[in-house]
Amino acid sequence: MLGSINLAPELAKWVKTCAVAMPELTGAQIADLSAHLPFPRIILIPEFEGLPSTWVTARDVGGLLTLEVKKNLLLRHNRLIKRVLDYLIAIPLFLFSLPLMAILCLVVMAVSRGSPFYFQIREGQGGEPFAMLKLRTMYTDAEARLEDHLAQNPNARREWNRYFKLRNDPRILRGIGNFLRQSSLDELPQLLNVLRGNMSLVGPRPFPIYHVQAFDEDFRKLRSSVPPGLTGLWQVKARSEADIDEQKALDTYYIRNWSPLLDVYLLFKTITVVISGKGAR
Repeated sequence: MLGSINLAPELAKWVKTCAVAMPELTGAQIADLSAHLPFPRIILIPEFEGLPSTWVTARDVGGLLTLEVKKNLLLRHNRLIKRVLDYLIAIPLFLFSLPLMAILCLVVMAVSRGSPFYFQIREGQGGEPFAMLKLRTMYTDAEARLEDHLAQNPNARREWNRYFKLRNDPRILRGIGNFLRQSSLDELPQLLNVLRGNMSLVGPRPFPIYHVQAFDEDFRKLRSSVPPGLTGLWQVKARSEADIDEQKALDTYYIRNWSPLLDVYLLFKTITVVISGKGAR
């Protein structure tokens, strides 16, 4: 049947590329078809629904065409390299930031009584919870303020359900709260989490439990297989503008395509994104 396919000579003359998507055919039939098609370039489209091409590479294994699916950060030596890189950068950065953190703590305490630090339980590597440290940017009764605001504003409720963030958040401290968030200086204490091994400088952002539960189980297992990061690919690409689907796609790409150069690039890119204030909430 395949060998009897006839094409008009004019079509074969002008068409340079042909795409073949016939999932019902066997490998031998597709090979036979591609041999008979009179086009310079033939693209074979396999039936791999749900397998994005961004982390798949074609390999020749003993004359057989195979697809390599990468998960770079699951390799032990890659994780070791990443940890060494964390220490080399985080130790001097933490020491340099101590005077600045002291000043910011005093400002926070002047605006709102209570500790200038805020601990929140986040999901870490292996699904283990850990206490993530931040400079406090919210009022001490933040949760009550949020519930009242969402109950009275349906549009805010929809925004919260999609992003788990609000453009006009009633929980934020006047003046200093928005400054700390837009500059990302509230994240500086997380350098301690990096030094303790709870986090890495770069990786999937550690989310609150309610945020993590919005993801499917397979993705939760993938992102918890690596240490969470102080910054990451979706923070650089979209910052707070990324919705659930974009967060999932960018975190997955990072885990599967990690390299030391990617981490260094994202750290430098984070600086430019923070300075520009793009997407900050």
